[in-house]
Amino acid sequence: MQEDIINSILDGKDTLALLPTGGGKSICFQIPALAQEGVCIVVSPLIALMKDQVQNLKARSIKATALYSGMRKQEIDIALDNCIYGDTKFLYLSPERLASTLFVERFKKMNINFIAVDEAHCISQWGYDFRPAYLKINELRNIKPELSILALTATATPEVVIDIQEKLEFKTQNLLQKSFYRSNLSYSVLYENAKHKKLLDILQKVKGSAIVYVQNRRGTKEISDLLNHNFIKANYYHAGLSNDERDKRQQNWIKNKTRVIVATNAFGMGIDKPNVRVVIHLTLADSLEAYFQEAGRAGRDGKKAYAVLLYNESDKIRKQSILKDTMPSIDEIKEVYEKLGIFFQLAIGSGKEKSFNFDISEFCNKTNLNVLKVYTSLKFLEYDEYLILSEAINQPSKVLIKCDKKVLSEFIKRNKNYDIFFKTMLRTYGGMFEGFAKIKENFLAQKLNKTLQQIKDSLAFLEKQNIIIYQKQNNNPFIYFLKERLEINNLLLNTKNIKQRIKIFNTKHKEMLKYGEQKNKCRSNALLEYFGEKNNILCGICDVCLGRNKLNISKTEQEKIIALIKNELFENSKALSVIEKNIKINNLEKLYETIRFLMDNGFVYRLHNGELIWKR
Repeated sequence: MQEDIINSILDGKDTLALLPTGGGKSICFQIPALAQEGVCIVVSPLIALMKDQVQNLKARSIKATALYSGMRKQEIDIALDNCIYGDTKFLYLSPERLASTLFVERFKKMNINFIAVDEAHCISQWGYDFRPAYLKINELRNIKPELSILALTATATPEVVIDIQEKLEFKTQNLLQKSFYRSNLSYSVLYENAKHKKLLDILQKVKGSAIVYVQNRRGTKEISDLLNHNFIKANYYHAGLSNDERDKRQQNWIKNKTRVIVATNAFGMGIDKPNVRVVIHLTLADSLEAYFQEAGRAGRDGKKAYAVLLYNESDKIRKQSILKDTMPSIDEIKEVYEKLGIFFQLAIGSGKEKSFNFDISEFCNKTNLNVLKVYTSLKFLEYDEYLILSEAINQPSKVLIKCDKKVLSEFIKRNKNYDIFFKTMLRTYGGMFEGFAKIKENFLAQKLNKTLQQIKDSLAFLEKQNIIIYQKQNNNPFIYFLKERLEINNLLLNTKNIKQRIKIFNTKHKEMLKYGEQKNKCRSNALLEYFGEKNNILCGICDVCLGRNKLNISKTEQEKIIALIKNELFENSKALSVIEKNIKINNLEKLYETIRFLMDNGFVYRLHNGELIWKR
């Protein structure tokens, strides 16, 4: 499918590419971008993923840069100038950057080959991860209407597929889709009250690398400790850990030094580890889209793998209470907005285009507000363009030499103690005259036999002297105010959008519950049907297929019997006695079992007169 997608964008067609998790989406825009002149704009909501891709491209001597909320104006200026006058090939953007005047004015001057929109489901209000900033993409098309768009996603229902193409104003509808069917992946829902015992049992039976998803940060450590206590080497991962610690734990797991990673849903996006043998969910995911992505991280090498959901009655009760705990009222959203202004000490009428480091836990502790409701309130305020909430990202320290080489030389003559300092820094980190270079103060301290504080003080002094620009490391998420702070009575919220989001949120949770509770439909088939795939072959390896197959019919044998039944019933309804007569099979019980299975999965229906018919 990658070749078809590449050729479609090379032909200048607007293209929506629907590939499963691990299906190799990035190559679909990287190859056509390299094959054409100009810069490829890549819109992505995942800052960590953007940074990884930029790093990987640079490692292959391909010029790439990323712009996201929180960067300084000077750094953005240099990056955009390199896209116009330099040889930058890929410009990655967070969606919030699209509307900034600074970017739009430079965009007009760029030679763009096409726009790639990653995680394209974020543009649809019907999607599970709607991002209002994605709606700004069309403004780029208005500036350069000749540009084509490549939209990519791994999770889109039929409704979302249509909505993506409409929102991006495709000249002609053009969907290229690879089947989401994974023949090597066995899906199971196991009804267990003693989940921890079952978790240990699974991990002792299924050898190899594993992911265990849990509901919250506290649970990651608890389960990790449980596994280690039972001689299963594990570690935990969540967004609250430092970036260095997260990177270290992730790498140890990727290199098989750690067998099991226990994580919240913050883990997994963009990680390419093909040999994961089992993904276990101890709690229900937020939606079937999220579950499909997380479970799909198992078995990307094509070998047998397992996706297991451990489910019990308490999950249902918890799921039903989530809406109440997550979705705020209009008054609660306004309260969050008002308390944000007080928290950041913003006067009415101030704060426009200012950003602040933001620790949501600290904010909620000080204001006595519910974390989930605060997060959702911020998303609604983001939709109405009052602010932007960034994700937590690792922004390493960076240095740009602001002056030219002549001025620097004169400064060093007057300050000879900085001669070795600059020589060491320039030898260690190149490109400081052309753009911001990432530095590690600890490493410089070792090289120069100085303390860490001495290095930081030297860099701060050089910034005061207008020799460099020094950006200190920042690991925090932040809030960026798009408008000045308003009186609470002047805050206008889109109540229609809020009601619609609540409805969609509720529907997604109900669909996830339905998947967990049903016991008669092939798991693979149920997931594929949700994403609009029809006429799917029963997988034969999920818990439902194996549980119903009491007569031990092999998958090959079952497929042959299904083909015979389909041939009999595809156009005409027939009584069971007629089917028995026409299909020659030694063991009629196998025929009956297969028909029952087809009925449970919606392939075969019984009419009011008792006859059967194929309905797919």
